[in-house]
Amino acid sequence: MRKSILVLCAILFLSTTVVAGPAQYQVTGPVLEVREDVIVVQKGTEKWEIARDKASPISGDLKVGAKVTVYYIMQASKIEIKEAPNPPAPPTKKK
Repeated sequence: MRKSILVLCAILFLSTTVVAGPAQYQVTGPVLEVREDVIVVQKGTEKWEIARDKASPISGDLKVGAKVTVYYIMQASKIEIKEAPNPPAPPTKKK
């Protein structure tokens, strides 16, 4: 019985780490600008421009000046492969 509980716990732990997906981040601050596809938030001295779409859930009245917390994930939009530089030739032995 004890062994089966340990196995069940291990399965649950492994399944949650696989399902978790990419890390989620957040930024909090006043809204500087709201557009259909972007929200701009002030964080300290930086302006964070974060993309959004119609599927982004919003709770409350999103308007300039409101203090918000935006939750986001980092996702690649394009990946370019650059050629690796050729490694230097090995030194030749002198006779």
